[in-house]
Amino acid sequence: MEPGSSTDVSIVIPTHTEKRWASLARTVASAHAQTHPAAEIVVVVDHNPEMAGRVRREFPGVTVLENAYARGASGNRNTGAFHTRTPFIAFLDDDTVASPSWLAGQLAPFADPSVVGTGGGIIPAWSARRPTWMPDELLWAVGVSYTGMPTRTAPIRNVWSANMIVRRDAFLAVGGFRAGFGKVGDQNRPEDTELCLRMSSAAGGRWMYVPGATIDHEVPAERSTFGFLMRRCYAEGRGKVQMAGLMPKDQELGAEKDYLRRILPRAVARNLADAGTGRGMYHALRAATALLDSAARPRSHPEN
Repeated sequence: MEPGSSTDVSIVIPTHTEKRWASLARTVASAHAQTHPAAEIVVVVDHNPEMAGRVRREFPGVTVLENAYARGASGNRNTGAFHTRTPFIAFLDDDTVASPSWLAGQLAPFADPSVVGTGGGIIPAWSARRPTWMPDELLWAVGVSYTGMPTRTAPIRNVWSANMIVRRDAFLAVGGFRAGFGKVGDQNRPEDTELCLRMSSAAGGRWMYVPGATIDHEVPAERSTFGFLMRRCYAEGRGKVQMAGLMPKDQELGAEKDYLRRILPRAVARNLADAGTGRGMYHALRAATALLDSAARPRSHPEN
């Protein structure tokens, strides 16, 4: 497929297991339903030939590829992205549902040539009730937007690959997602953050966050437990330590410092102040959870 208009965009959806078939079907349907139609929808299957055959049979009008690289999200996304020929490449996870105006809204900032990528708001679709003890500042742990992020379109250091659009030439210039670095098995390394930093550094460009360009992201019941939250906080901290080792020594993790120094303390202070209301235990639990999140994170050095 050759590039067409300047706003032509392809959507890449990585997937790996038929256990998420119903979710994948909803994701593909939402990709087809965009007010700004995608030039191509690409589903990439991660080393699962049987599933790839089923996707080909049951999703007409969708390009189906198999991961050409090592198992994992980075290789899966790169396989799809390198196949595309449109000026922009959008990424969705296979457990998300994009709002109809998602593409249109998130493409708008690219009118500025300095913008190399965009991300949008991610809304939790809880399969069970949201835990009462989880403060809004910790919603990142289940892969959705959290308190502390911009509330209107604004520059941002990085976005999440569950809801991301990149300028294709800038993406290709850095070689895409870093091979061998990302989410594989029980490893949870921030391949999307690492990509954002490389793209903005190489191109001298910036990322924009468009909170109104939303997707719904499924949150299964097993991710609504306190044990999952603590494991996720530890894995995130460990992943950021590993990411820091790949970065130039003079490039600091400023967003992480800001989160630990400003956003989490505000969460603790707000909930402690609200603990005197009629829902005192509720707010006390949220304050305690925010403190435990900070304690659970490994540091790359005393300031990170």
